[in-house]
Amino acid sequence: MRILALDHGTVRVGVAVSDPLKMIAQPLEFIPAEPFPECLNRIKELVRTNEVELIIIGMPRNMDGSYGEAAARVREFVAVLKDTVAVPLKTWDERLTSVLAERFLREGNVKGRDRKAKVDKTAAALLLQSYLDSLTPASFEG
Repeated sequence: MRILALDHGTVRVGVAVSDPLKMIAQPLEFIPAEPFPECLNRIKELVRTNEVELIIIGMPRNMDGSYGEAAARVREFVAVLKDTVAVPLKTWDERLTSVLAERFLREGNVKGRDRKAKVDKTAAALLLQSYLDSLTPASFEG
């Protein structure tokens, strides 16, 4: 079983998936946010084909920790998604994931148009990796 991450946006929804051991996140794709019924159908299909047991949805927060207009849109998305899929949903702080994804791709010399196409799924992968890292406490000897 895997964990799916969604980075919800008004234009695209970035998607990432964990490996079966839930240790590594990998970017999967982006889904156009509209038409919305098609977006939901694609998410349902990804849940089924990837044997997903949990969906993590990025919850945007302001730098001071407060919630803004984007968070309200994500809450609406979560409410509809909850009635669409049969797996549990969990929101996760996504502050700066898109900024980090953009920087990561720029430093990797991914050029303009290609970078724009990859930023959403890369942000979803960063979001998911943050969640996965929180599941297993680091164990260091020394």
